[in-house]
Formats: sequence, C-alpha cells, structure tokens
Amino acid sequence: MKKEEQSYLYLILFHVAIGTSVFVVPFLSKIYGYSIFIFGVYYIIKKQNRNNEALMAAAYVVGSEVFLRMTGGNPLYELSKYGVMFFILIGMYFSGFSRGAVPYWLFLLLLIPSIVLSTFVLNFNTNIRTTVAFNISGPICLGVASLYTFRRKIPLEQMNNILLSMGLPIISCMVYLTFYTPNIRDVITSTQSNFETSGGFGPNQVATILGLGMFIFFSRIILESRTKFLLVINMIIALNITYRGIVTFSRGGMITGFLMIVLLLLFLYSKSNFKGRVKLNYIFGLVTIALIVTWSYTSFQTGGLIDKRYANQDAAGRVKESKFTGREEVARGEIDLFLKNPIFGVGVGKGVEARKEETGDGTLSHDEITRMLAEHGSLGIIALLILFFTPLVLYLENKFNMFLICFVLFWLLTINHAAMRTAAPAFVYSLSLLNLQLGGASKKKISNQLI
Repeated sequence: MKKEEQSYLYLILFHVAIGTSVFVVPFLSKIYGYSIFIFGVYYIIKKQNRNNEALMAAAYVVGSEVFLRMTGGNPLYELSKYGVMFFILIGMYFSGFSRGAVPYWLFLLLLIPSIVLSTFVLNFNTNIRTTVAFNISGPICLGVASLYTFRRKIPLEQMNNILLSMGLPIISCMVYLTFYTPNIRDVITSTQSNFETSGGFGPNQVATILGLGMFIFFSRIILESRTKFLLVINMIIALNITYRGIVTFSRGGMITGFLMIVLLLLFLYSKSNFKGRVKLNYIFGLVTIALIVTWSYTSFQTGGLIDKRYANQDAAGRVKESKFTGREEVARGEIDLFLKNPIFGVGVGKGVEARKEETGDGTLSHDEITRMLAEHGSLGIIALLILFFTPLVLYLENKFNMFLICFVLFWLLTINHAAMRTAAPAFVYSLSLLNLQLGGASKKKISNQLI
C-alpha cells in the first residue's frame, strides 16, 4: 500500500472511530466538539494561514455541525456558524480580506436596517437577541466568509483538501446513523421524513449534509482516485452516505447532491478531449450502476415506500395534495408580508410572529428567499440579487472553475427547502467565489486522469 493510500485510509478509519465512539459513549461528542475549535485555532495560528488553513478549519466545522447537533456536542445551537466566522476572521488577520469584495460589504450593510427595525417591532416577551441571531446568523456567516474568499486564488488540490475536510466528519455522522438505526425495516412505516433514520434529529438538515457528503466523495471518485484502492474506498463511502441520506425520507438534500454530481460530470465532459470523454463515460456508467443498485437495495429495505416518497405518494399509494409538506403556505404568507411592507420588510424574526397572529401558524420558514423578502423587504431583493449574480460574473472570468456552478446550485436549492438553518449553504456559497487555479501540478494531475 502506497503512503498516500495509507494516510487516506487512516483518516477515514479515524472518523469511523469517532462516529462509533460517540454512539457508545455519548459524552464524547462534547469533547469532540470542543476539540474541533481548540485544534482549529491552534492549526490556523501555527500555520499563519499560509495555505488557507482557515478555510480547512471552517470546512471541518461545517461538516461536523449536524453530527454535533444530533449528539449534543455543540454547547450553543448556532455555534458552528460563529465558529466559521471566527476561523475566517483569524484567517483575515494573517492573510487579509479581498479588497474587491464590495458586493459583499454592500450585502452586509443591506441587512442592518431590518435588524434595527426588529428591536422595535418584536413582541415584548420575545428574546430579541436569540431571535435575531437565529434568523440572521446564516446571512452574516455568508457575508463574512465571502469577504475572505472573493477572487482569492486557490489551486485545485487545495480545493479538494477543503472539500475532504468538510467530508470527513460527515463519515462520522454516517457511521453514527448506522449504529443508531441498524435495521431500517423496523422503523419505516410511512412516506414521511423519518427521525429514527436521522439519528433522532431533523431529517431535512441530516439529508442536506449527507447530500453534500455524497457529492464530495463522488467528486473524489472522479478527481482524486488515482489508484484502484482509492477508487474502491471513495465508492464505498459515497454509496453508504447516499443510502443513509435516502432513508431519511427527506428529499431536498439528496436531490440537490445528485444534481451537483450531474453538473460536475457535464462540466468535465464539456472540457475533456476524446480520450478524457471515454474515461468519463466509464466513470459515469460505474456511478450510474452503483446508484441504481443502491436505490434498489433501499427500495427493498423500505418495502417500496421510498419509491412512493419520491413519487409524492402516501403509504397507500395515493398522491399527496402538497408536494412541499405545506411549506408553500408559509412561503405564500411571507410574500403577502412583503407586499404589505415592501421597503424594509417586517423586521428580522418578525415574520413568524406576524404569521402566527394572522393565521395561528407559527411554523418557521424553510425558504430563505421568501424570508428575506418578508423580513428585509426591497433591501432583501437587492441582497439576493447580489448573491445570485456575483458568482455568475466570476464564472465568466474563469470558466474552468468546475465547482462554481455546483456550489451556487447547492446554496440556491438548499435555502429553498432548509433555509440557512446550518452553516453549510453559507460556507459552500463562499467557496464558489474562490479563483480556482488549474496551473502547474494540478493541471498535470487532472490531465493524467481525465483530459
């Protein structure tokens, strides 16, 4: 076994051991959570962020967030978002922020009026600090991370290492879920999102991070599997993550991950020569067969209920009235709030209160776009336009950034079904702003593999 293969295997086994240990001794989750932040700070300061160690540490925090939440490892619910911002700020101390990131300074400024407004309009018995922090920490995390990543040059090898850093704790999460629900048949009784197969935590958030993990390790099959051993290891991990994600019965995260894989394959296919396309055809065929086998096994384990879930049917095979489990009603209500308050919106966190007063439904929004409209008004529209169009402009400057469109797609689809509950959409979006470099060793490596 080569040294590279050995090191990679040790990393994988270490995170398998973390998932196993936390299941056996739950208290270890807290030690693991604290260790991430302690070693993250030490790692960045020791290296003085010479190779964007801040992004590596922040990526690890993002990958571990859902696992720590489901196992009680985070002392504060939103700690991972604060951790990402903290690591990025340390990185800025050593490496500075991007001077041309004017769009994201503007984005952060556009959030301020509604934050101020919320201090006047929120109900008297509402904890203003926690309510505002819960709703605004995601956008602020995105803005801060983007100030660092905007047009910052980074080699492909380093980008793959950042993604691996994000993917490793997802392996621990996958292993924990396997121990938590070893027999799927015992807990699947309907086509609703299943908490038992999601570690007792929110299936939407679990599927989101597992869908991201699926993409990360499928991308490693294509870009980082230079030997058969690495190919087999990455395939095993990717398929296991895919299986655990599918059985959460939460569709959004898995569909998003699948579309990211398709986009990456299409990009590489379009940039490859004939020889590279032949090799990609083999990879595409292998991945397709593997996914079909995984889906068939999942269908067998769930008694066909997973097929009905994705066909929007109940357990009896009847088509459900709502494709979005009632979330469209919440989104519609937020649009109505925007039309009544088109300039500054109703204020951060006020959307839920206003909806509860009008309809009696205090359901939290799952759509960040309509939430921004309702709570930030026309300023929210401008902020969203900045987020959408800026990376597209960057893509026109560097059309060889194979991850840019994938990352923007993840952000856009995730905020439509899971808002910005986790740090993942904010951080992954910021990665789309990096100026990916394919020169030198990275270009030679990709050429040897595909092109």
